[in-house]
Amino acid sequence: MRILQLHSNSITFKPVEKELSQAEEVEKTEVHLDEIVVLFTSVEEGDNVEVSQKAINDVRAFLGKLKVNKILIYPFAHLSSNLSKPSEAFNIIKEMENYAKQKGIETYRAPFGWNKQFTISIKGHPLAEQARTYTPDTQKPILQTKNTGVCDSKQEEPVSAALKAEDTLKSFWHILQVDGSLVPIEEFKFKGNSNLQKFSNYEIKKTRAVTVMPPHVPLMKRLEIADYEPGSDPGNVRWYPKGRMIKSLIEQYVTTRIQTYGGMEVETPLMYDFNHPSLSSYLNRFPARQYILKSEDKELFLRFAACFGQFLMAHDAQISYKQLPLKLFELTRYSFRREKSGEVVGLKRLRAFTMPDCHAFCADYDQAKSEFMTRFDLCIDVLDNIGLVKNDYEIALRFTKEFYAEHKEFIAALVVKFGKPILAEVWNERFFYFALKWDLNFVDNQGKAAALSTDQIDVENAKRYGITFVDERGEKQSPLILHCSPSGAIERDIYALLEKAYSEQMAGKAPMLPVWLSPTQVRLIPISDKFIDKVEQITQQITDKCIRVDIDDSASTLQKKIREAEQEWIPYVIVVGEKEVESGNLSVRVRELRGQQESLTVEQLIVKVSEKIVGKPYKPLPLPVYLSKRPQFHG
Repeated sequence: MRILQLHSNSITFKPVEKELSQAEEVEKTEVHLDEIVVLFTSVEEGDNVEVSQKAINDVRAFLGKLKVNKILIYPFAHLSSNLSKPSEAFNIIKEMENYAKQKGIETYRAPFGWNKQFTISIKGHPLAEQARTYTPDTQKPILQTKNTGVCDSKQEEPVSAALKAEDTLKSFWHILQVDGSLVPIEEFKFKGNSNLQKFSNYEIKKTRAVTVMPPHVPLMKRLEIADYEPGSDPGNVRWYPKGRMIKSLIEQYVTTRIQTYGGMEVETPLMYDFNHPSLSSYLNRFPARQYILKSEDKELFLRFAACFGQFLMAHDAQISYKQLPLKLFELTRYSFRREKSGEVVGLKRLRAFTMPDCHAFCADYDQAKSEFMTRFDLCIDVLDNIGLVKNDYEIALRFTKEFYAEHKEFIAALVVKFGKPILAEVWNERFFYFALKWDLNFVDNQGKAAALSTDQIDVENAKRYGITFVDERGEKQSPLILHCSPSGAIERDIYALLEKAYSEQMAGKAPMLPVWLSPTQVRLIPISDKFIDKVEQITQQITDKCIRVDIDDSASTLQKKIREAEQEWIPYVIVVGEKEVESGNLSVRVRELRGQQESLTVEQLIVKVSEKIVGKPYKPLPLPVYLSKRPQFHG
């Protein structure tokens, strides 16, 4: 059972139409309730009466803290992809209602099986939004690895112990200040750190479900970057030519940076044996859901990171201490995670994504900490070059109290290097395979966040996979392993760039992508067909310098062509007519200057654009040069 618990000023709802044939009979009347805790509830396969009672007992304890005694049980299927049968779910919901009333709670219930309109006002305190997960005591093993030889759609989806623990793990939240001091979050004054405050609220509440369309989704469609693919599983998207070029450029840039850092690029399989002893053990330590498939006599899962293949490769390698830190890298296209359906949205959270994954095998903590610092700088620089600067994101650092006590100076040095206070999640004891983890999080226009760059110090998996190196004395030792993605998922980088552009538009700036990622960098608009030859000559001059140029030869009016270039976020737009041909000077509309015009020769234009893209990879125009030759991918 999954519950999104919201302490609300008020909620108003009204049944609109039946969604299920088993929907209960109710009148289509509007209901308004004030000062109430709303329980958006998904009943999952295997849930029973005990689960519903446990949920209500927890709610009752929570109500005491809030000094409230009124709840609304609101059936809400969108929190889970593993729903119970409607008839069973309805019975569990009614049991919840009856048990809550028995416990003296003023209880209301929204109708089951209906599409409903609702308006809700949520309180602003840190405990107002809570996500809870309950599982029956009689559940099947956490990871079911027995191969039946048949694909049973009713078989319980395997869920790792780490993922279950993530829902219930007790965290202590602090702010790590630039002076190295660790301040409990309730004592920290967020003045001047509004973005950090939004991020902290988001992390603490752990409410990941999306109820409003984020701005980047209509943008990715209108700009013909990407779109949902109705012929696939949710969270698998289609990439149009412009989007594929943008994605490919970032992939190429990140790969080059990791190779320069010393990462040795490898390629490993997409699927692995569920019953392999090292793999099945690791699955219980990694908080992710898997795609499961069967092949002959094997039960397989699709990888959700590059760890599996790289660790098996390192197990078979002969490694000396002289070769450490040893760095393996793979750009996974794709990694697969069965994210909850209510959380899958746009390019922010996908079920199939491209993840640069670089592991460094280190001899000891001293070497691991030194490498960790080097990679920290690498990650920040990579994002900066993609177009995301420090003001665009916040960092969360996660560790145990014991690790902090032993490595306090090292942790303080990280925040000093970042130069801004960061959110610290502290645990009493280590549950996951890592002793320390940081992730860099973009905070979007809805106040929600998504992790981009990350690195971890893994203290378990070398032994789990039998990875060893020979030390100075000729003895075998187990290394520490660092897990790093310098950019995070490539799709999320594009999500962040689009959300940032929208934010800048709201601030009165012209929204745009970085010039090096703009599918068209320069657009030429001939006033009439008689200037086509001149425009083609200019196009060739600029293209020869690895700058992407296209020509608007459509039948539209001049003003409409300029307006459409603005809607496509073209960085440089040039109208070519008699004046330009005679003078040799181009009147260039510069987008980052909100369309202000500069008079430049072709050579000066080339210099100006080249300065914006220096050091970045280049790919040619992803579409025909002439706009009249292009299909329209998005209606």
